[in-house]
Amino acid sequence: MTPGSYLLILLAGAGAGVLNAAVSSGTLLSYPILVGLGIPPVIANGTNSLGLVPGSISGALAYRKQLVGRRRELIIWGIATSCGGVVGALLVVLLPAKVFTELVPWLILGACVVIVVQPLLTKALAKRRSDAAITPAVFGVGIYGGYFGAGQGVAYLAALGSLGDGDMHRANAVKNVIASAANTAAGVTFALAGFVELKPAVVLAVGSLAGGAVGGNAAKRLPPVLLRVVIVVIGLGAATVSFLAA
Repeated sequence: MTPGSYLLILLAGAGAGVLNAAVSSGTLLSYPILVGLGIPPVIANGTNSLGLVPGSISGALAYRKQLVGRRRELIIWGIATSCGGVVGALLVVLLPAKVFTELVPWLILGACVVIVVQPLLTKALAKRRSDAAITPAVFGVGIYGGYFGAGQGVAYLAALGSLGDGDMHRANAVKNVIASAANTAAGVTFALAGFVELKPAVVLAVGSLAGGAVGGNAAKRLPPVLLRVVIVVIGLGAATVSFLAA
């Protein structure tokens, strides 16, 4: 890769870190760029999972005040979703690469739909919130996140049901923590299986670390509708790239 390629990955990591910390779907920005630079889709996915972990962590730290009093839930949900992340990553590793390549464009389009209806979905689930159902729900989201992850954060927010108190910032704070747990578990699994390009992953990590810190703070100020429109536009572009790659 050229220095220009690494600069593009750095910027993609920063943008993805901002999006993941603010709402979700940074993968819709970073993954197609990795593929566009010639990294095979399955390897790009593993590289992306590992590289975006620092951004999730820095995004969670930006919300640390909203995490006060949530230690017990974070430990339980973090363990559950980490297990899910490993399962999802193993599905990528063990199944034929063709399955992943053909499925990803549809997963991206599905994520775009979920992002559009997120307010309605979260509101509906908040009214029916069940503490007992949250742990298996975040385990299931972890499987999806480990497999690909576009829209993962939106799914977490829906599963959490805004924590039943209507405070989206508190829900977003928890989402960043458990998403980082799932992505770490999946990223390590990919790395051990040899599904990660190390140099691009490191560059992506540096960018996402900075972007996560910015996004976590900016999310408290940006209009949710504007952010959602940006993510959907990026997602449609990512789906197009993935269909062409398939």
